[in-house]
Amino acid sequence: MRPQYLINLFASSTTAFIVLAFFSLQASANYFVINNPSASTQWPNNAANLVTWQKGVLDGVDMFDMEMARMSTDGLTLVARNVPAAQGKINIQLQDIPPGDDYFLIFINSTHGVLHSTSSRFTILSPSASPSSSPPSPDGSVPTVTVSGSPNPTAMFATTFPAIASGALGGVRVERRYVGMLGVSLVGVLVGAGWTLGGVL
Repeated sequence: MRPQYLINLFASSTTAFIVLAFFSLQASANYFVINNPSASTQWPNNAANLVTWQKGVLDGVDMFDMEMARMSTDGLTLVARNVPAAQGKINIQLQDIPPGDDYFLIFINSTHGVLHSTSSRFTILSPSASPSSSPPSPDGSVPTVTVSGSPNPTAMFATTFPAIASGALGGVRVERRYVGMLGVSLVGVLVGAGWTLGGVL
């Protein structure tokens, strides 16, 4: 039979392991960053511009909707629906977009109103202007979405990608991060139970 202090120590260690694993999974799940455009980005009009992002692998977000907004003007430009999140990048072709230095992108689940991320404020130049520094070149291996004109929230998305099937049980979406948390907790409980029973026997 194991001493009681060892059993108590192992039980507390198991609890700590579960708690730390839970928070590490949460940190990974909540990581969703738009890298480009950045605060210094200037997008030329009538040209394709690259958008890039990084996200957590356990967040359960397989796709999102992309919108563009301005701080000084009401309205949204609906860029793309069901953007594949794992893709990591997409090109946006601007056509006669009003110039301004107060644009930002929004990554959102527009069906449920869940905000995933927003970009830094960036600039869209007039058609006759050139950027002071070269922005990242468009990536020919990913799709290009074309948007034009002033913000119009009543318009449809410029592009709609095919919906991506996500994990579900009985029609209820199960996010992968919660499956991971459940697995970690279950392992901790089983190991702790085995240790305790082994000490008693």
